[in-house]
Amino acid sequence: MPPPPPAIRLLVPGNIRHNSGGNVYNAALAQGLEQLGAEVTIQPVAGYWPVGSKEERRRLAGLLTAGTTAGTNTVTIVDGLVASGAPDAMEEASACGRAPWVLLHMPLDEHPDLEVRALRAAAGVICTSGSAAAEITRRHGLAGVRAALPGTKKGPVAAGSEPPRLLAVAALLPNKDQLVLLEALARLRDLEWTAALVGSATADTGYARQVAAAVEQHGLGERVQLPGELTGEALEQQWHAADLSLLISRVEAFGMAVTESVARGIPVIVRAGTGAVEALGLGVEAAPGPSEGETPALPGAVVELEDSAETDPEPLANLLRSWLTDPALSAEWRRRALAGRELLPGWEATARQVLGYVGPKASPGGHSSQPPADGE
Repeated sequence: MPPPPPAIRLLVPGNIRHNSGGNVYNAALAQGLEQLGAEVTIQPVAGYWPVGSKEERRRLAGLLTAGTTAGTNTVTIVDGLVASGAPDAMEEASACGRAPWVLLHMPLDEHPDLEVRALRAAAGVICTSGSAAAEITRRHGLAGVRAALPGTKKGPVAAGSEPPRLLAVAALLPNKDQLVLLEALARLRDLEWTAALVGSATADTGYARQVAAAVEQHGLGERVQLPGELTGEALEQQWHAADLSLLISRVEAFGMAVTESVARGIPVIVRAGTGAVEALGLGVEAAPGPSEGETPALPGAVVELEDSAETDPEPLANLLRSWLTDPALSAEWRRRALAGRELLPGWEATARQVLGYVGPKASPGGHSSQPPADGE
């Protein structure tokens, strides 16, 4: 008889209240683990993460050392946004024999010195994308970094709209680059389309005001909606009306909005050089991958955009113009998205993979002998 799954404490950042990809992943993972028989406790950690104050980090150390008893069948997993900037707390827990696992959604670019100490003190590191796992392995020389890609809950096939409806689901943040998207859309006013930029306007109120002002400055007030963060039926209505989704973040470890789009048969445009390309690749029909020199049949497209303060929106505008004016192209992207919808893994696969890493059969010492992650 296999050993019972461990009880799991999942420590998550208490200061991230909008509907972020990390929050969605954590909640879906917990539900998946419970369905596999694990007892899961989600514990928000108060603090201004990452890094936090000295007092917040001291409280985190107390949570890590007091929440479990060494040798028991309980595993602590800490969201990387909390752990990566608090190496002292991680090292204190490790010294007590209670080293937690780290669930890393995105590398902590601002503090690599803190991150490497925190991750070396962990029982193991699980990244939520192969690209993040490869970056952490390259950056810090850690062996045995695991990857557990997000699952997807298949949604109803989107009906689309007339004229075509563009949808960008992401908090209004500088990294998500909604201003560049609006500049590209401003170049397409001669064509018929509408758009919705769905996401929190409170995560960065200054940037959200810039986005709202840009809509008016570009004369797009009749075409572009800014409904704020939506959930439940209101969000489903936006998905159902969409014909094309966009995620052009400057940095993205994975981009769950991509797979959520494909799960509804909606093609996606993503930015080159980000983990969103990996997410889009999960919906590629052909397996194994294409021959050398062959372009994969993505359910959408990858756009090259420079990463600078003055990003040229023209490549995105040209790609959108092609999609809007070429019925054969738009039909092919739609066909690929509908095919890719059937290929996406569910959340049970994610939970099973995580449980395999942290459960009783998992090898001790997450950084000693395992080969670097390759997306597994």
